[in-house]
Amino acid sequence: MTATDQSREMLRIAALAADSKGGEDLVALDVSGPLPLVDIFLLVTGRSERNVAAIADEIEDKLLESGHKRLRREGRQESRWILLDFGDLVVHVFHEQERIYYGLERLWKDCPVVPIELAAASQLD
Repeated sequence: MTATDQSREMLRIAALAADSKGGEDLVALDVSGPLPLVDIFLLVTGRSERNVAAIADEIEDKLLESGHKRLRREGRQESRWILLDFGDLVVHVFHEQERIYYGLERLWKDCPVVPIELAAASQLD
């Protein structure tokens, strides 16, 4: 299996939103093979709890504005690792220490990386 066009468009929206709030080290993984209900994981790092929350809020806002339904959100209160589940796209916004500790890239290392294009960032608004 491979990520759908819809999930790639969701990734584009989420990545631009994360970038606009200072999200760093964005990595998208095509997890559609091992996880039949999810196409893409987007991993993003924030430098502080406040930054992690701002990144997650912006991603959520932009995806909702685009007509995508959020299925669940976890971790907002602590803002160390916020998970946003939009069905085809699951976004993990980490504080940098949690990103290193949990190492999702290592756990999903067999999954292909999905290219992220941020060149069109000015087109988000």
